[in-house]
Amino acid sequence: MTIFKVKKNVLSPVSEKKLDLEKDIQKLTESNLRVLFGINFVSGASNREFSVKALEQEFYIDTLAFDESQKSFVIIEYKKDKSFSS
Repeated sequence: MTIFKVKKNVLSPVSEKKLDLEKDIQKLTESNLRVLFGINFVSGASNREFSVKALEQEFYIDTLAFDESQKSFVIIEYKKDKSFSS
């Protein structure tokens, strides 16, 4: 789906920028949580505050945010490709 920008009443397509790393997607999203989703950043995976060790693996929350309007936490898991933690 093409996305367009408007400048002086003229539409022009926005060029796609590929993000090569999952951490790039995470950093961009965390920096813009309020603009994108209207939620507040609480914690990210970089500090590993919220992790659980199970089955000899460590699992952690990529991004933890808070939605003030719903009074609830929001957990965001990033995937660059179609994959899952195993």
